[in-house]
Amino acid sequence: MRVYLDHAATTPVDARVLEAMLPYFSERCGNASSLHSFGQEARAGVDTARAQVAAAIGARPAEIVFTSGATEADNLAVLGTALAQEERGRHIVTSAIEHSAVLEPCRFLEARGYTVTYVPVDGRGLIDPDDVRRALRPDTVLVTIMAANNEIGTVQPVADIGRLTRERGVPFHTDATQMVGTLPMRVDELGVDLLSISGHKRYGPKGVGALYVRRGTPCRRLQHGGEHERGRRGGTENVPGIVGLGAALHLAGALMEEERRRVEALRDRLVATALEIPGARLNGDPARRLPNNANLSFEGTDGQSLVIGLDLQGVAASSGSACSSGSVEPSHVLLALGLAPELAGAAVRLTLGRRTTEAEVDFAAAMLRQVVTGLRRGAPSRV
Repeated sequence: MRVYLDHAATTPVDARVLEAMLPYFSERCGNASSLHSFGQEARAGVDTARAQVAAAIGARPAEIVFTSGATEADNLAVLGTALAQEERGRHIVTSAIEHSAVLEPCRFLEARGYTVTYVPVDGRGLIDPDDVRRALRPDTVLVTIMAANNEIGTVQPVADIGRLTRERGVPFHTDATQMVGTLPMRVDELGVDLLSISGHKRYGPKGVGALYVRRGTPCRRLQHGGEHERGRRGGTENVPGIVGLGAALHLAGALMEEERRRVEALRDRLVATALEIPGARLNGDPARRLPNNANLSFEGTDGQSLVIGLDLQGVAASSGSACSSGSVEPSHVLLALGLAPELAGAAVRLTLGRRTTEAEVDFAAAMLRQVVTGLRRGAPSRV
């Protein structure tokens, strides 16, 4: 049996999404900026997708900017908003557990004279909105806090933070890559001004994403070369990818509640079985977390060996963010929770998906016990 439990890294393209995309690789091949009929067919596909993405988060279509993915969306949100307000101030508030697509732009700005406050999290990975409130200053130009963590699945109190930023008139960005299409999200209820989205996390194609930019929010373009995306991002639109993103979010919305209940039950089954292994620990908030996420540490092991051992047994998992899979350092997210380095380095992330079955969960749990036991004995895992 081969079991894929790394859906937080990427998901397979849904057949219905692929079907929507295919015509835009061939007969509807026009440039969406061209005036002829081929171009206008492509433009119609982009417009439909823009409306679908906007509907998924309760936004206006004109507030959606298509990008090459969530990393570009995060960079545009952080750098574009900061650079657009240089005269107002040079202070940013973020958290210690953000994705590198947010942390690295913040460090880039720090090297150029900006100040960044990194608010802490508690042992479950939760941010205290009061810490954000205390971090706000007269020269704060952006707050960027992720909606749900990609490693441990903890869902943040975004709406509470949004109320604080609204009171102070500070733009608020959230990286919602893991949460859009999984749990209900409405930008007005959350109080966010910018929100990042990725296609391949929600059964859409890789290489496409979007940034929601609330009307009136200052955000300077980073990519020059045309007046595409209402002047927000130059470059010919990736029409098949954009169509796929729209179709994926539309489908996710239709399946959301039923899929949440199903996957959550399977995740709880997996976690309960895994915690029967001596020395096992669940990382992140046990209740306030994404329905498909299980992040576990096992004393006396290491994350990379766990991932390799599971792969040899037919189970695909991760030791953390796919964007940092080459790193040998313990996860910055788990260290921020207060875990000792040896326990932070002994974690594995198992994330379930639309096709995950009960039989696959039970098989993965059995293989997890076998691999952990083998590592503790110092024996190599065998198929």
